[in-house]
Amino acid sequence: MSHDHTDYISPPQASTLDGLLRERVRRTPGNLAYRSFNRDDEQWHDWNWAGAAQEVARWQQALAAEGLTPGERVALLLRNGPPWVWFEQAALGLGLVVVPLYLEDRPDNTAYILQDAGVRVLLVQEERYGRLRTALEAVPDLQRIIVAGDGEGTVCGPRAVPLAVWLPPAGDRPLAARQGCADDLATIVYTSGTTGRPKGVMLSHRNILSNVEASLALERFVPGDLFLSFLPLSHMLERMAGYYLPMMAGSAVAYARSVQQLAEDLQTQRPTILIAVPRVFERVYGRIQDGLTARPPLARTLFRATLAVGWRRFLWRQGRAGWSPSLLLWPLLHRLVARKVAERLGGRLRLAVSGGAALSPTVARFFLSLGLDLVQGYGLTEASPVVSVNLPGDNEPASVGRPLPGIEVRLGSDEELLVRGPNVMQGYWNHPQATAATIDASGWLHTGDQVRLDDAGRIHITGRLKDILVLSNGEKVPPSEMEGAIMLDPLFEHAMLLGEGEAHLAALVVLNSEQWPELAQQLGLEAQAADSLQSAALQRFLHQRIAALLRDFPGYAKVRRVAATLEPWSVDNGLLTPTMKLRRREVQARYAAQIAALFH
Repeated sequence: MSHDHTDYISPPQASTLDGLLRERVRRTPGNLAYRSFNRDDEQWHDWNWAGAAQEVARWQQALAAEGLTPGERVALLLRNGPPWVWFEQAALGLGLVVVPLYLEDRPDNTAYILQDAGVRVLLVQEERYGRLRTALEAVPDLQRIIVAGDGEGTVCGPRAVPLAVWLPPAGDRPLAARQGCADDLATIVYTSGTTGRPKGVMLSHRNILSNVEASLALERFVPGDLFLSFLPLSHMLERMAGYYLPMMAGSAVAYARSVQQLAEDLQTQRPTILIAVPRVFERVYGRIQDGLTARPPLARTLFRATLAVGWRRFLWRQGRAGWSPSLLLWPLLHRLVARKVAERLGGRLRLAVSGGAALSPTVARFFLSLGLDLVQGYGLTEASPVVSVNLPGDNEPASVGRPLPGIEVRLGSDEELLVRGPNVMQGYWNHPQATAATIDASGWLHTGDQVRLDDAGRIHITGRLKDILVLSNGEKVPPSEMEGAIMLDPLFEHAMLLGEGEAHLAALVVLNSEQWPELAQQLGLEAQAADSLQSAALQRFLHQRIAALLRDFPGYAKVRRVAATLEPWSVDNGLLTPTMKLRRREVQARYAAQIAALFH
């Protein structure tokens, strides 16, 4: 098949997500589907669509032997890779409902989700099973636990079995061909709420397929495209845009070995499409900026010139600026500077999508100026998940783009964004009151995000209804944008703004532990001394550094005091959600004494 034309499968042709796989196999059985690194032989392995179908059928046979009835729930706690797809497609083909779990979640939270969803079968990564075993004892409805790994050292209980034992031998089996309904429940995705227990978002086959179709209507994807998958498949953005979308388009997916090895995998796999959260782009930006400080003045001047000309070129190509003679320099600047950055990303990347949180305009402008088509989108799990996105040819990086085809948006009270369309969830599992509070009688999903709609219909996120800090003088400050600006500096791993009801803003920051010893030495401090983090010298330094990072924010949004820690904020210690959002209440409780000192 030619690799330069589209081969989309429509939702009516697929009907269901398992029907999508069957249709893809029928159309392009010999095309590359998946690529994954095998840790045993240290080699990358490929599967075409026909081979993928054989694997799914094999897993389906094992799952069918569990005797579950359509509508029952199965869960997987698995790192990204083809087995994730094999298990989910096997389950969907039997009419089962899939509950994805976060690898980094706390055992008690995982057990709560399994209990709440009434999960009957769990596929779990071997290294996570040890942490979960005690918590799983409180989930009596689980009839089978499948442990994925080499089996060495795994003690399986009466309900647990190694994957190698559970799976039948490889063979040539047909996929289950069922006539499913598009409105059947396909998955329950638990949102990692920053307060309270997570809620299960119920998404139907139609919800997800409609969102994939709407996304494909805006951008051209072809069988020759290669996606590099590294965001967790338990996150709805990766699942829709990095799994179902390539399947609908006939494109291939390579699974990155780990976030730590992402830079190397970009070089070896040379993807054409990359979907990431802002933190990935922020880290690349930070490393390049750090590297520039060590370069000669001429090299820094050349880089700045490239960014200036590249930005003018971007605006000209978008139709927002006229042609300039300086654009004649672009071929030379691209060869000397911009192409080298592109090569660090594999050299073939034609589209990068940022979602999951707000992308800093500074970072967006940086990559766009270097010639990378980086677009920002917006969505939430309850919307399957994408609501809007910029396009390479219509890209306003200060916005999150226009709504996808078929999705309506409008402003509610307090400038809240309301969304309506076939992608809006069926509701929250076991939470009818929460469903009624989130989806009104007219079918509008209340997102909780405050926005501004510009004259071109683009959405600009301005804050969260529940995340606004109100100072004692009445000024309202949305903290997330300022926190994002602080974290552009590699010195800061995390940042949280404070000041509700106070006269001024303060910040609590987690310092980069690798950079701390050098900084301490620079300030004449002992890195290992417990009181160094409270020193006046460090306070002055951090205050000045953060002030420089926030210079573009309004005058009232100035941070007056700073407290620093080296303690990591993580899912395990309860300070981050599995999607890496701050649990603000927990952070405030953990550091109550330091925070109190910032305001007294």
